[in-house]
Amino acid sequence: MPMLDVNGVSLYYDVKGNGTSIVFIHPPLLTSENFRYQMDELSHDFKVISFDIRGHGRSQYSTKPVTYPLIVEDIKHLLNHLGIEKVFLCGYSTGASIALEFMLTYSDRAFGSILVSGMSEASDFYLRKRISLAVKLANPRTFSFLAYAITYGNSDTKETFEKLYKEAVKGDVRNIKQYYQYSLAYNCTNQLENIKHPILMVYGKKDKSFQRYANLLQKKLPFNELRFLSKKHQIPTKAAQELNQLIIDFVQLHN
Repeated sequence: MPMLDVNGVSLYYDVKGNGTSIVFIHPPLLTSENFRYQMDELSHDFKVISFDIRGHGRSQYSTKPVTYPLIVEDIKHLLNHLGIEKVFLCGYSTGASIALEFMLTYSDRAFGSILVSGMSEASDFYLRKRISLAVKLANPRTFSFLAYAITYGNSDTKETFEKLYKEAVKGDVRNIKQYYQYSLAYNCTNQLENIKHPILMVYGKKDKSFQRYANLLQKKLPFNELRFLSKKHQIPTKAAQELNQLIIDFVQLHN
């Protein structure tokens, strides 16, 4: 099991394939397992990298609070460890916010990004209530229920659910709660015009509440293309084949 020590914290990561590198970034509670379909298929054409954020899955608990800038630094450490100079970043949900933060912080280390059901801020009432509820449930007493709800919602099959849940409950509820909390405070919307990289944005047609974020990013990001798939929010697992083809086409075009 590959592990990277980052200032005393062990981070789990996985690397498959060769060629242009793509790093996948998961949202709170979920783990790198959420990108299994991408890791398996895209590794035929690219070098694909996934990792568990601090306190998630197989990665160690972090005494430093989990924030987006800290995760960005961990990604940079991982790239340095692997000897990779530049990557495409693929972030799912709040993981897309981290992809944006990475490009704002280390623009020279990125080719571009794929933002899947992503946002630059959490500003609508419905999303903020959902995240706030997750913060409340991120405690030892109700963690298993939260893990069940999130992983079940992201599962396309019983087998996928079992794998996602098994990895999710390995996480440390303290770091998971911090990740959720930071997503409520984060806002990089006013900086989006500074991102000069090509951006592919992928959303579900049935994910009505996130279409406002799709429109916001499309308006603010200088170089973007927007695609809608016939699903809801959980695209990496529930629309994997369509998403994978979009990623292949995008990376090949902009590499």
